[in-house]
Parts: sequence; C-alpha cells; structure tokens
Amino acid sequence: MNEHHSISPEKFYRQARYLLSAHNLKQLPDDRGIEVAFAGRSNAGKSSAINTLTQQKGLARTSKTPGRTQQIVLFGLNEERRIADLPGYGFAKTGRRMREHWQHLLPAYLESRESLRGVILMMDIRHPMKDFDQSMLEWCDHIDMPVHILLTKADKLSRNEAKRTLFKVQGLLSEIHSLQLFSATNRTGLDELYDLLDEWFDRS
Repeated sequence: MNEHHSISPEKFYRQARYLLSAHNLKQLPDDRGIEVAFAGRSNAGKSSAINTLTQQKGLARTSKTPGRTQQIVLFGLNEERRIADLPGYGFAKTGRRMREHWQHLLPAYLESRESLRGVILMMDIRHPMKDFDQSMLEWCDHIDMPVHILLTKADKLSRNEAKRTLFKVQGLLSEIHSLQLFSATNRTGLDELYDLLDEWFDRS
C-alpha cells in the first residue's frame, strides 16, 4: 500500500500547497500523475470550497469581488497529485480579450490534459445550470470527462428545498456526472467530497 493511502482525508488534503499560476497551457507542470480541476462561475463559492476541503483559510483566494482567479492555479497534494483551480467566469471584471482567452483556454485544457481525472463543478444551489455550467458540462460530455457537481451554499435553503433542487439538477445530467449538496459554511457534504476525491486520486 502506498503511503498516501494510509493518511486520513483530512491530513491528505491539508497537505495542499501552492505550486504555480498558469496563463497558458505551456506554463503548466509536467502532464503526469493525477489532476482534479475545480471549476465554477465566479460567485459559486469555488475558493471557499477548496479552502474548506484543505482546511486552509487562505489557500485559494476568496474575495467579495467575484472573478479574482484569472489564471489556472495549481496546488500540489504530493508529487503526483494536484488540484487545479480554474478561472471563475460570469461576474469577472475582465476585458473582452481576456474573456475570449479563457473561452479558448478552458476547452483546450480539458481536452489535452492527460493527467486530468475529473472536474468538480460548483453551482450556487440557488442558481444552478447557468450558461457557463451548461457549457462546462457540454465540453466534458464531448470528451467523456467525469464531472462531480457541488451544489454549494446549501445552507441558504431549507433541507426540503435543497433536496428538490438536487433531484431537479440530477434529472438534467448524463450518466458520467454525479452531484451532491455542499456548504463551506457548515461543512455539509465534506465527507462525501472526500470519498469522491479519494476515488479519483486513487486513494481508495
């Protein structure tokens, strides 16, 4: 058994360390090992989810101004396993050229990155399946890339409302996609996310 298999999820993901920020694919590290990408609209709570997952408040930048992630940010868990924080999209205050750059870069990253095992796609549970979300799902469907959706900010709805939204979104997904409720505020769904990531990172 590899050493990382014996480490608890809390300790394993707490090992996350900043590696680099890439403006284009050539700046990414060697395409080996296993990479899992985190994506979502700029106000979907992506940075908060990564910080909760890793138990590090300042690892991924959070801001009251959405859209601060302007590059692909890589965090290393160990020498062979990485988290990729993809640029938020939707409310990002960027110029047209920058938006067009990311519209080309994201599909290229998804299609060409051999080490990419799957995408964690975050949607605000109050506003799921927006244009960006559907585009991400279409891109991933096209290349048979697994997607696991976090319906974030689940604490903002009642339990019944959250479950209704969960079932509604589930009915719109293809078989290679999965989803769950998640809240960075009260850690709802964190253990479920750990289990999914352990499987993708080959820790199970």
